[in-house]
Amino acid sequence: MEFDLMTPPGDWAHIAQLARSAQDAGLSGIVFTETDLTPWMSISAAVTAAPELQYATGVAVAFPRSPMIAAATAWELAGATRGRFRLGLGTQVRAHVERRYGSAFDPPGPRLRDYVHAVRACFAAFAGRERLAYEGEYYRLTLLPHGFVPPRHEYGDIKVDVSAVGPWMCRMAGAVADGIHVHPLHSVHYLRTRLLPAVAEGAASAGRSPDDVDLIVPVFIVPGDTPEERAPLLRRAREQIAFYGSTKNYAFQFDDLGFTGTSARLNELLKAGDLDGMRETITDEMVEHFAVVGPWDSIADTLRERYRGVAARIVSYLTVDSVAAGAPMQRWGEIARALRADP
Repeated sequence: MEFDLMTPPGDWAHIAQLARSAQDAGLSGIVFTETDLTPWMSISAAVTAAPELQYATGVAVAFPRSPMIAAATAWELAGATRGRFRLGLGTQVRAHVERRYGSAFDPPGPRLRDYVHAVRACFAAFAGRERLAYEGEYYRLTLLPHGFVPPRHEYGDIKVDVSAVGPWMCRMAGAVADGIHVHPLHSVHYLRTRLLPAVAEGAASAGRSPDDVDLIVPVFIVPGDTPEERAPLLRRAREQIAFYGSTKNYAFQFDDLGFTGTSARLNELLKAGDLDGMRETITDEMVEHFAVVGPWDSIADTLRERYRGVAARIVSYLTVDSVAAGAPMQRWGEIARALRADP
């Protein structure tokens, strides 16, 4: 398994320093989220400082961008990284897409599927494999004059990944995507009983193997050799589990494990502004399902036990918080090297 860290975009000098530190420590790559800033410029800053890392968006918001814009940006980054870039795409939620970005949202699943096909059509046109003549259900791309074709390079086989949680989206991803960005709020039970069967069903419908679909799995990892050392990251993990769990569409994550009603309770506390109450709702038993907690030397073994044969890439959700609090990046590099050394 490869081992990446996850970070939001940020100050270019800071991102360059983070990337250099991660490369020197032996991590595999960096996954950039998209929140207040877009990921593209931060990836560029990181690549300049750490050209050997692998880079991905996890995930870029698809619908506010034309598939041509997304494809052209990905093409440029694939060349700059010498093929070390993966394009991760997601739908975001209706309110953001419609009210913050001013773009069409419905129907999100079929629209994202069409978007992936449209991006791939652009890649094929950029590579000179075929003329751009894509006419899908939601996107129509049929004009690419010679002077507007990006310069060709040898890294045109760009992986396109999508975020997926529910059964429809997981089946769609199994049918059309190179990989899935799994939601950070997940349990092994969810992966094995819900996500993987849906991916296999989707892959079969397209004549593919489930092995063709990489699982890129963000994990709340809380290392530390004493309870005191673990405490700050454990608090952050509880907060994130509670925040994600307050979304009603994710209630099944708790219900499947016997924590029925947890999501509704978290949603009530969120509306009341009771963030402490949300965090305290996440019990130690819940943490065991949704996070990996333990001494530094145990983390790689626990990750291997949980995700061997499932995840192609583990993405550490909390490494940036850990390093900012003073933990050496080298300790995270030890985890990365241990996972890559596993046969």
